[in-house]
Amino acid sequence: MQDWSATQYLKFEDERTRPSRDLLAQVPAVEPGRVVDIGCGPGNSTELLVERWPQAEISGIDTSPDMLEKARKRLSGVSFELADAESWTPAEKVDVLFANAVFQWLPNHPQVLVRLMDQLAPGGTLAVQMPDNLGEPSHRLMRETAAEMPFAAKMAGAGRAPLPPVGYYYDLLKPLCGRLDIWHTHYNHPLAGPEAIMEWVKSTGLKPYLDVLDEGERQAFLARYLERVSEAYAVQADGKVLLGFKRLFIVAVRKG
Repeated sequence: MQDWSATQYLKFEDERTRPSRDLLAQVPAVEPGRVVDIGCGPGNSTELLVERWPQAEISGIDTSPDMLEKARKRLSGVSFELADAESWTPAEKVDVLFANAVFQWLPNHPQVLVRLMDQLAPGGTLAVQMPDNLGEPSHRLMRETAAEMPFAAKMAGAGRAPLPPVGYYYDLLKPLCGRLDIWHTHYNHPLAGPEAIMEWVKSTGLKPYLDVLDEGERQAFLARYLERVSEAYAVQADGKVLLGFKRLFIVAVRKG
């Protein structure tokens, strides 16, 4: 996959940071020594960690050089490392592992979560948020549009897989935890219009589809996708459209 674009991602920084705030609010009130932001992106989530725990040793990892460049400019006193969440292991036990919107991209992420629980100090917390929105029109129409294009074969299997049910995560993690909270939040983001929805998903859900296309195919795909999104989302009284966005949250505290 091509590198992620921090500029595209940050077009909706406030909306994208809100789940990080909501996740962080449920992390137990502790004073951690070491905190790692897994999939830190451009540092917007890492900044929240620094604000909450200014005395902690905070670092971030990501697979995107562009995201890491922006994160280092944003937070010059934080250590950021190019690393893959799937295989990354900290040098020593960590008190808080924070991961906002990264594990949904890893098909084997349940096993990765179990491995990361073992990287926590006793009483440490794994806090995870993942989009669980493949049933929303924004994402359903990606799949449908891809299937109807004359170059559909190029995009076969491009989208990510749906998340397992909540009970699966509960049974997987509960034996490792002294406390386990799992919940969904369904956001409704007011955006300027269908074009804004497309701009939002271009940096995330649409990216695997667009990466495999040439420029002409990409423009044809986006034009048809925008046409279908425009039909699917009602315009509100103030001219905005509401992007529904369901997200799964997990706060797992390792047994002491």
